[in-house]
Amino acid sequence: MTLSRREGVDIRPTLLRVLTDLYVQAPSHTDDEERQFVELTSRLVDQVDDATRAVVRARLSIYPHTPKAIAEMLGLQTPNASRPPLPARSIETQSSIATTEPQTVPAVATRRSSAPSLLPNDAARISEMFFAATPSERAAILFDLAETPLKAAPRIPAARAAQAIHILEMAAFAVDTENFILELGEALILPAQMAARIVNDPGGEPLACALKMLDMSSEAFQRVLLFLNPEVGASVATVYRLSRLYDQLSERSASILLAAWRSTVTPITRARYRPLLHDDERHHVRGSAPQARPDSQHSGSDSATHLKTRRISEE
Repeated sequence: MTLSRREGVDIRPTLLRVLTDLYVQAPSHTDDEERQFVELTSRLVDQVDDATRAVVRARLSIYPHTPKAIAEMLGLQTPNASRPPLPARSIETQSSIATTEPQTVPAVATRRSSAPSLLPNDAARISEMFFAATPSERAAILFDLAETPLKAAPRIPAARAAQAIHILEMAAFAVDTENFILELGEALILPAQMAARIVNDPGGEPLACALKMLDMSSEAFQRVLLFLNPEVGASVATVYRLSRLYDQLSERSASILLAAWRSTVTPITRARYRPLLHDDERHHVRGSAPQARPDSQHSGSDSATHLKTRRISEE
């Protein structure tokens, strides 16, 4: 009301954001509430700037009860209210998510009999598929992983996780990305290159999975988002989206993804020990002609004969 009284101030973007925030905070709505939201939002969507429209679209894209009319207006897939938010589909359907990679889903993910371990190639494909996906696709992948029979990474010991959380929070407050990456890699047993990729990812979903494995609280995770990366902390939409994802993320999904990250580092297979140098030396000794060692006695007799001859000649 105060802003509307000022000349030249457009309150429509603020009004649309507030309406959206209030709507998504409730788990369900009555028919009257939904109709009122549709009437107000449909009038404002086409009258606001692109940035505000993108923020509203991002928030409604992860809300399970977005009205059909608003979803169509924003270009979103129509959600099904009878299903839980972000339903877990079979991982075999992930080829429809990553259309640029028609065979990105490893065949090992379709086995249901036991819990197979991730091979390096399979882990690399899951990891790359996750990093290449959009935020909404990443959320779907994470919820799909919870239903797969893949072998998950073991839990981090509670004492080690508590120590890591304390160090990570202090590093985030100091905007010390280098030490944050170092501690995260040591706590999760990841190489520095993978830890850096997780922390520097612009979407933030890999970091959410990594900190979920440490059992970091939602409040601490939000503080890390606000301080570690100023660009992410300045985006209310990003912090809100990642916070919702973190609360809904299961530990199993995060642990499977952690196992994939660990398996992407193929260990260097050492060759069996062969005493090449020892054999070469023996072969060299046997094949080469023996070198004549100087005979001290013979050299001494030759010297004596030479001195005797010289003495006679002098006389």
